[in-house]
Amino acid sequence: MPDPTESVSFSIRHRDPASLARSGDLTTAHGIVQTPAFVGVATRATVKAIEPQGLADHGLQILIANTYHLHLRPGEETVAALGGLHGFSGWTGPTMTDSGGFQVFSLGAGKEHGVGKVASIFPGKDAPPTSKRRAEGGRSLVRLTELGADFRSIVDGSLRTFTPESVIAIERKLGADIILPLDECTSPLHDYAYTKRAMERTHRWARRGLAAFRLLEGDPSFPNPHQALFGIVQGGAYRDLREESARVIGGMGFDGFAVGGSLGRSKDEMLRVLDWTVPLLPEDRARHLLGIGEIEDLFAAVRRGLDTFDCAAPTRLARNGSVFLKGAPRHRINLRNARFARDEQPIDPMCDCFTCTHHSRAYLRHLCRAGEVSFYRLATLHNLRFLVRLMEGIRASIRAGSFDALSADWAATARPTETGEP
Repeated sequence: MPDPTESVSFSIRHRDPASLARSGDLTTAHGIVQTPAFVGVATRATVKAIEPQGLADHGLQILIANTYHLHLRPGEETVAALGGLHGFSGWTGPTMTDSGGFQVFSLGAGKEHGVGKVASIFPGKDAPPTSKRRAEGGRSLVRLTELGADFRSIVDGSLRTFTPESVIAIERKLGADIILPLDECTSPLHDYAYTKRAMERTHRWARRGLAAFRLLEGDPSFPNPHQALFGIVQGGAYRDLREESARVIGGMGFDGFAVGGSLGRSKDEMLRVLDWTVPLLPEDRARHLLGIGEIEDLFAAVRRGLDTFDCAAPTRLARNGSVFLKGAPRHRINLRNARFARDEQPIDPMCDCFTCTHHSRAYLRHLCRAGEVSFYRLATLHNLRFLVRLMEGIRASIRAGSFDALSADWAATARPTETGEP
């Protein structure tokens, strides 16, 4: 049962002898998260197409909601009046909220540069320069100042301002166990000079956010008085900036840390960013990687000492017909393909999710091609359970000292992408 007096803490239980991978317990007032762990993305206090009980039944330990979207609708006052995120949504497990910093990026520089959740956050080394992307992209809906971020509501067009202090106040009312301060998420197409200015502004905002958090700490009027604030490391794909940010944010006294912002133009650059950043963060605090969750990325990030990960890709892929299967190209198949029209097998004969224990690939393909809403739920349940089982296996391998062997096995079975597969 949740312990309302329990503050957030982190303890390391096992270390991998051949890497920086570790397993541990992230303790909150709403339960213990065994790490490494995948964090389900519940942007508007819900994982798309799945009710809270379905998530719990399939082993999800923790969810992350979005401060920006919940501020716009239904509003933090409404959520607080209904018991915070837990009382409002019915999810009783641990929760996180991000700061809305990604939306500042996606509605601002992301629109200008044509980079975001749909356009790859890894645009490649041959991506056009910023000026050309700006000409081809959209108009920014955000104005950044030292005070904070001004933006137009996507719901009603009203002018809103996020400051480091106001974001903390909103997140206090939302009541998640772990919250993140306002930061500036830069684009992979920003140059060094801009990335440095943005990082320094993020550091100033972090100090203000931490001061606001401490001012309100333990206030019993909030839905969850026992919250933790994780600092966010920025600096783009520039080594000296990432190292500076890790040292500055790591020395501020945050309860844990998140690695965010641009991780470069390719996954190779992302790995270098993690190699520079993670070893400089305090060893005894939990470390979260924002917005990354492909299967190969999870192994790479765990190897480098990250503990938790959130990513919308598993649910977004499911809605587009792609479901996870070990040994398939990139460990996924697309059920829209004709070859599954009479396939009596479940998606994965080894999977214990509701979908795989009740339905065939042929039936799921029919639902997908027919546009049935039930497909979204069934495919999403499978993808989330697949990642839960994967993380269980990773934790077990760290305990057993066999993480390298497990990682090599998954890498060896990920065949190249076939024609017709995403």
